[in-house]
Amino acid sequence: MNLNESIITDIQSIINKARESAVRAVDHERVIMYWHIGKRIFEEEQGGKDRAVYGDRLIHYLSEQLMPNFGSAFSFRNLNYFRQFYRCFPIVNALRSQLSWTHYRSLSQVEKQEKREFYLAETVKNNWTGRQMDRQIGSQLFERLLMSTDKESVLAVARNEKQPQEPREVIKDPLVLEFLGLKQEAAYFEKDLESALITHLQEFMLELGNGFSFVARQKRIHLDGDDFFVDLVFYNRLLQCFVIIELKTHKITHQDLGQLQMYVNYYDRIEKLEHETPTVGILLCLEKNDTVVKFTLPKTSNIFASKYQLYLPTEEQLTSEINKEILKRDE
Repeated sequence: MNLNESIITDIQSIINKARESAVRAVDHERVIMYWHIGKRIFEEEQGGKDRAVYGDRLIHYLSEQLMPNFGSAFSFRNLNYFRQFYRCFPIVNALRSQLSWTHYRSLSQVEKQEKREFYLAETVKNNWTGRQMDRQIGSQLFERLLMSTDKESVLAVARNEKQPQEPREVIKDPLVLEFLGLKQEAAYFEKDLESALITHLQEFMLELGNGFSFVARQKRIHLDGDDFFVDLVFYNRLLQCFVIIELKTHKITHQDLGQLQMYVNYYDRIEKLEHETPTVGILLCLEKNDTVVKFTLPKTSNIFASKYQLYLPTEEQLTSEINKEILKRDE
């Protein structure tokens, strides 16, 4: 009996998709249940004279009554999460079926509404897992993007109200590479940094941002008998252009910028198709000098210098950097 072997693959795909849909449906129902519990707790505590004290007592009482029958999911801590969840997302019909309770629990801990909206939109758009979203919140992606562009532009792109029109709207500065496991004080070469980035390519692309796909590592360029090697080449589908990344483990120099400019020129003249936009170059460095960048490159250059950090920035460090950016814009 001759059978089309693809039938097995097709049926397996149908089964797997159905299972995934069932899991998502169950998880969404759980999210809805937690929302209604949070709403009921919130409504009840509003009737207490001393709301803060009454609310605390109420949740302790509920936890004692519910945990014996329904388990640790209804602990004092989790019931508090449910209440906070309702307060942050008061419209049940607006809850996204793509997001799990893990997503919503973390989003409920984000204090500012505009930040919650940003991370929610980015999570849906990029299909982030709960762990990936937590890392972006922990690395303060929202604040770091605001250092590179204006708040309204960041939110508009996140909400899909507009597509990025220029590289500045998608390039982050600084990039946080704590997932590489390299110590800030340790001595390492550019090839070590490159190897670590390739090993953790998924995390690196997540840190780079929206629309990036990997093209090549150590891309060879042959120019009249001389060979040059581009560290990393990506393509950004939102900007519709190649993105070349050169890695430097030292403070950048004008020679570094000149080298990257040559690579960008090559891609613009040889690799770029007519419908694509000009190539973008990113010099990823341990330390940058904005004045050197300013006077080395023309005002309309598509080359950018971006710092990398091997550890997550503290709130104080980020506030300091944002204040510096504000002062630069006011000058």
